[in-house]
Amino acid sequence: MTTASSPPLYRARGITKVYFPGEEMEVRALDGVDLDLHEGELAVLLGASGSGKSTLLNILGGLDVPTGGTLFYRDRDLTDADERDLTLFRRDVAGFVFQFYNLIPSLTARENVALITEIAPNPMPPEEALGLVGLADRMDAFPSQLSGGQQQRVAVARAIAKRPEVLLCDEPTGALDVNTGITVLEALERVNRELGTLVVLITHNAAIAAMADRVISLSAGRIVSVAPNATRVPARSLSW
Repeated sequence: MTTASSPPLYRARGITKVYFPGEEMEVRALDGVDLDLHEGELAVLLGASGSGKSTLLNILGGLDVPTGGTLFYRDRDLTDADERDLTLFRRDVAGFVFQFYNLIPSLTARENVALITEIAPNPMPPEEALGLVGLADRMDAFPSQLSGGQQQRVAVARAIAKRPEVLLCDEPTGALDVNTGITVLEALERVNRELGTLVVLITHNAAIAAMADRVISLSAGRIVSVAPNATRVPARSLSW
């Protein structure tokens, strides 16, 4: 992991996000978030449902914009970026892994990954990406022929095939049992370790926090603590 003394990749200051779901109704999803995230780090965003984790992740990934505050990625100001700039940011910088795999059923694992490599400026071969997540022997299988954990690992391979600088993961083990979830976490761990990718992982599961460099806890749209782990616990050693 790059030390916290190095310049951060992300610098968020005073980030707020306010929704207006009805007349005279205001929902403050984020309420003054200050956060730095560093190259090569594995960070866990921990909190209960409704704490603001997914909103923060969406803003970091350029899927949404804040209502207030400032957000920089390196020297790139994402705060007031227009849709074209955000699209290029998502294409060139950020990879996404969600709770549900969103694979195309009629395409093989290799072909699902190739959908990304065909539009990325500097992709790795689909075969290399699938090898990184331990699916070298399942490249020509269709999603229906893969387990849930294998499908999620295809989704991870698809996300990393464009060589993103940042991998943003929203409850990637939420739909999986413990053993299957651990295989997915091992894939994320390997990507972080071998490619040096900043991995930001959302979870409500406190046990997963042990594998992180830092645990960022949220409640009611605010960061309530940032705790470094003295030693990262390997994903294989986790249990819940």
